[in-house]
Amino acid sequence: MAQNMMVQQANQRRNKSTFNMGDYVYLKLQLYRQISVAIRSSRKLAVKYYRPYMVLEKIVMVAYRLDLPYQ
Repeated sequence: MAQNMMVQQANQRRNKSTFNMGDYVYLKLQLYRQISVAIRSSRKLAVKYYRPYMVLEKIVMVAYRLDLPYQ
């Protein structure tokens, strides 16, 4: 019973959003691991979401291939 209550509480805040090919989505990066999109002078004050990128394909239910710039 306790596990079911925990699952219900966790699922209340989850968002089941799906994206189609051609949609634009914002990219969220982890501050201290991924710096390939933008290099900031202060990582702590850096933005969390980066400009919208186009979805090229859906790989699995929660993974998408985006049109990222190559450096």
